[in-house]
Amino acid sequence: MSVELIEKEHISYLNIISAKEDHTEEFKDKLATVERLGNEFKGKAVITFNTTIGPKRVDTTVWAVTEKYIQLKNNIHIPLKSLIDIDF
Repeated sequence: MSVELIEKEHISYLNIISAKEDHTEEFKDKLATVERLGNEFKGKAVITFNTTIGPKRVDTTVWAVTEKYIQLKNNIHIPLKSLIDIDF
């Protein structure tokens, strides 16, 4: 199954929902890596997350990781509980 790649500017138009499984704990190391990659090297990560119309992915720089969200440019937030995969 291929997951649609979207522009980060379109995330705010989506209804983001929790993934079937909460991967927050297993993604902790990857989250720290993508935050460092974004802040120190301006590198991008591919974030796959769940929405009401199915999984979507975005190729973007992660600015911050909080207790509950990934923060992207322009104050865009993706809930950690919606994450399906992180790649970089």
